[in-house]
Amino acid sequence: MSSTIADKVLEQLKTLPYELQWRVLEFTRSLAISAPRGIPGRQLLSFAGTIQPDDLQVMGQVIEDNCEQVDVNGW
Repeated sequence: MSSTIADKVLEQLKTLPYELQWRVLEFTRSLAISAPRGIPGRQLLSFAGTIQPDDLQVMGQVIEDNCEQVDVNGW
């Protein structure tokens, strides 16, 4: 019988003192929060080519003109 990763972690967790168990819990919570979220790129493929070339040119120029500038009052 093979045990899952969660089973193995639980076995190890049971041997730790309370304080270390708490740290493991905090760590797993931080991992869950930092997990990537969003939409996979393949779901966005239907939007490919929908921006007009002139708009892309304007967007590219604005990005180039404003790169490396810091708005000290911005977030």
